[in-house]
Amino acid sequence: MRTKFVERRGKIEQMDRSFDLKFWQAQPPKARFDASWELIVHYMKVKGLDVRQLRLQRSVTHFQRPSR
Repeated sequence: MRTKFVERRGKIEQMDRSFDLKFWQAQPPKARFDASWELIVHYMKVKGLDVRQLRLQRSVTHFQRPSR
């Protein structure tokens, strides 16, 4: 059972995204990343895709000082 939670009540037509934005901006980066990853895994499962293929995209870049 969760002991700490935040909720907002009201009619959907009268709500904007300010509550969501304020909530997620108050969360530490790890919590945001974990929630995002959970959504990605859920999406993959719903679509019937192999979640074992998930990984973060990696890019390799080479930096070199200009010769003098």
